[in-house]
Amino acid sequence: MYKVSEDIGVVSAGEMLVTKDIDLKALDLNSADRKAYFAVKRFFDIFISLIGLIFVVPVAVVVKLCYVISGDMKPVLYKQKRIGKNGKPIYIYKFRSMVSNADKVLEELLEKEEYKEEWEQNQKFENDPRITGIGNVLRKTSLDEIPQFINVLKGDMSIIGPRPLVEGELDAHNGNHSIYESVRPGISGWWGANGRSATTYERRLELEYFYCKNCSIILDIKCILLTIVAVFFKKGAK
Repeated sequence: MYKVSEDIGVVSAGEMLVTKDIDLKALDLNSADRKAYFAVKRFFDIFISLIGLIFVVPVAVVVKLCYVISGDMKPVLYKQKRIGKNGKPIYIYKFRSMVSNADKVLEELLEKEEYKEEWEQNQKFENDPRITGIGNVLRKTSLDEIPQFINVLKGDMSIIGPRPLVEGELDAHNGNHSIYESVRPGISGWWGANGRSATTYERRLELEYFYCKNCSIILDIKCILLTIVAVFFKKGAK
C-alpha cells in the first residue's frame, strides 16, 4: 500500500519512491499561511541577493584570470535551461566549472555503459572528467553558484528551495510536478544542507519533497545555517 510518509513528505512503497499518487489536498499547497510565507520570503530573497551581487563581479574577475592563466580563454559565465516554479522554463547562471564543450563530452561518455548506467541512476558522475581543476575548487566552495543571485533578484529562484531540474528529469524519476514545482527552486535547500552530492538521487528527492511540503522561515534559516556548515567542511561537495 502506498502512503504519505509523515517525516519525509513523500510516498513510499518499500524502497521505491512513488510520488505521483500523493494526496495534494492533504498537503494544502495553497494555504493562506503558505502564501504569507512566500511574500515574506520574497522580501528576504531580494535583500540577500542584492548583498550577494556585490561579490559576483570580483569573483568573476578572479575566476577569469585563473582560467586565462591555465590557457582556457572561453567565457566563465554560462546559463542553463531549467524548470522553475509552476513548470516555467528559466535560465540559471553559473560560473563555468567544466570544459567548454561539456555537453559534447557528456554525449561521448554516455556511449560507454559504465557512465550511462551511473548517469541514469544519479544524474551525475562520482568523478566527472568534464570538471576542470579550477571548476573543482569552485564546486567545493560553492562559488560557482554565486551568479544565481541574479536569478533570485529576477524572481526565477529563491535563496532556499529545491534544486532546479532540467526538463524531463523529474519525469524520469517518477516525480510529482505539483509538489516539486509549487515553490521557486533555490541556490541551496534542504538537500544542500544535508550532504549535497553525497546523497543518492532517491534520497535527494526525499529531501526536496520534505522541503516543498514543510517550507517555512524557520526551515529556511536552518537550511542556510546547515549549508554554511556543509560548505565550510566541504561536506558532500562534488
